[in-house]
Amino acid sequence: MEKLTKKVMHECRDKLIQTKAEILNRVREAKANLHREDTKGGDEGDQTVRALAEAEFLNMNERLRKRLVEIEMALTRIDNGSYGICEETEELIEPERLRAIPWTRLSIEGAEIRESMKRRYATR
Repeated sequence: MEKLTKKVMHECRDKLIQTKAEILNRVREAKANLHREDTKGGDEGDQTVRALAEAEFLNMNERLRKRLVEIEMALTRIDNGSYGICEETEELIEPERLRAIPWTRLSIEGAEIRESMKRRYATR
């Protein structure tokens, strides 16, 4: 089985680290903005707006947390030498795909297999 070139691996590692830093900064800024607003008083409309803003923050935070986990797992795979291998097909993930989505665990073919399995079992 072929291996990824060091150049591709280095590009992906850099992008993973950069994306991780961006996500952490987004969470930090969103948290600061959420706590900056007045949390006391106001009419029902103000309280509703604050509750919606908090719910939006929590949803965003959960999505970003999941992405951070994927990034950490990808960095671990780089360190242990299993980066770039599809979990479904055990074939090399396309370098272009890794450059676009460096935390991916599936090749295009592997993603299609997983999606068809989800559809097959979701209809039953």
